[in-house]
Formats: sequence, C-alpha cells, structure tokens
Amino acid sequence: METTILSINKLNKRYGKLHAVKDVSLEIHKGNVYGILGPNGSGKSTTLGIVLNVVNKTSGEYSWFNGTMETHDALKKVGAIIERPNFYPYMTAVENLQLVCKIKGIDYSKISEKLEIVGLIDRKDSKFKTFSLGMKQRLAIASALLNDPEILILDEPTNGLDPQGIHQIRDIIKLIASQGTTILLASHLLDEVEKVCSHVLVLRFGEILYSGTVDGMTNQVGFFELKAENNTALIETLKNHPNFEKISEMEGKVIVHFNKIIDAGELNKYLLDKGIILNHLVNKKQSLEEQFLALTNK
Repeated sequence: METTILSINKLNKRYGKLHAVKDVSLEIHKGNVYGILGPNGSGKSTTLGIVLNVVNKTSGEYSWFNGTMETHDALKKVGAIIERPNFYPYMTAVENLQLVCKIKGIDYSKISEKLEIVGLIDRKDSKFKTFSLGMKQRLAIASALLNDPEILILDEPTNGLDPQGIHQIRDIIKLIASQGTTILLASHLLDEVEKVCSHVLVLRFGEILYSGTVDGMTNQVGFFELKAENNTALIETLKNHPNFEKISEMEGKVIVHFNKIIDAGELNKYLLDKGIILNHLVNKKQSLEEQFLALTNK
C-alpha cells in the first residue's frame, strides 16, 4: 500500500476575476519526485502556497498524511523553500543553521549531516554574505532538511543560477530523493522536470493539461513517417484506418498520427492487405519538449 503524503482535490483559487488555480487535483505518494510544470503565471506557486498554508484557497480540499493530521502539525514534517532564503549575512553557515535549530527545537547534531548532503561542509564557517547564489540556495535546502522532513517542497529551485549551480542543485535533489525523501518542485523548465522528476503535473493558466509519470508523457502516442510508390493511394488508404487522426505530407514523406498506439508491424500488414507496399516506415515519438509545447500552446 502506497503511503499518501499529500492529497489535493479540486483546488480553486480566485483573485477577483483571475482564476489562478482551476480544479487542480494531485496525489503525492511517498518516495517519488513530483514536478509541477508550467510557464510563469500558471498557478504553480499559488498551489504550493495553499498546501503550505500561506495562501487561502477559494474552494476544494487538501489533506496531509491521509488526513491523519491537522495542517499545522503536518507542516512540521514538511521542509519547504518557497521564497529567497532569509539568512543573516554576517553569521556563518553553521550559526545560521543553529538559529533554525533553536527556533524549531532540533538537535544541533543534524547540522553537519545536512551540510554534507548539500556539499557545504568545507564552507561551514564562512559568512553567509560570502556565498554565491548557488551556495545560498544549497544552504536553504540544508536548512529545510534539518527536521528530516517526509517531503521537501521547492519552488523554482534553480532560478537565477548559472549552469554549474543548476547542475549542483539538481544533483542534490536526486541525492535527497535517493535517500527516500519525497520531493515536490515547481518549475517552468521542462529540462529540469525531465531530469529529476518521476511524476509531472503540467499546468497552464491554472488548469491541468497532463498529470502522470514523466515516462508516460514521453510514451504517449507517437506518429509514423511513411513512403510508398504511390503516396496518394497510401493517403487514401490511411484515412480509412479505424484509428486514423490526422495526416500531412513533408518532403515526399507521409506523416500520419493515430489516436492510439499502433504497432508498426500491424500497420504494415494493414497496408499490405490493401495492396500498398511501403518502402519507408519509421515510428517516431514526440520528445517531451514537443509535447510540452503542443500542450501549452493549445
């Protein structure tokens, strides 16, 4: 039985006329990495804000840990970074984390362990103000991990970082996930979600366009590239296929989309039985990027 960490059901948020989040539902099970993916202004941060109790919902429900806990208590088992990390510039990394421990009633022994995870142990006595943006973000992650949360929530974790900084944060996210912590991150970067997440919720203007596994998004129905001696006859025959969806011609090749997954062998046999001999057949998958663009441009 999978442990449900967070359950969101038909969540709505309106700001006057703006419907920022529309009927969003999502189940978060232990041990996975979930990405909420969407362009800026798609309702990602609002959704995170609602479940973290910093934004009031308009309607809908959400419950933590199968509803066994009030939100206030549940949030003690959640680590979250939803705005720029707020540390004291003239205090060292360790001093800043000691302060967090004091506030949250956590043992200081956790500090080294968490600094190790984020690769800052050798800079533990450096003042926060000497840190690069990437290091500041890593310290924020260490801080959010101090209470050994069941789930870590990150809003745009690599925003504003250079390529090296981005790479480091993504590696840390993978490491934390590999140790069994569930992660929920919001991102507008497809590449990020593809590299670190197992599950994805695609939002646009507050609405869900896709929800499921990252693999499932890439393995959705692809298309075929075909060529025959007589393309006109080929096109006419394809249009009669029970699962035919749309067709186009490009550089002498016929591009055909079906509304369900069709086996290449079956398609070849179907055409052969109708007297069409193919001299070119390629089954193509749409890349996640192409699908994401197709989804968000609709």
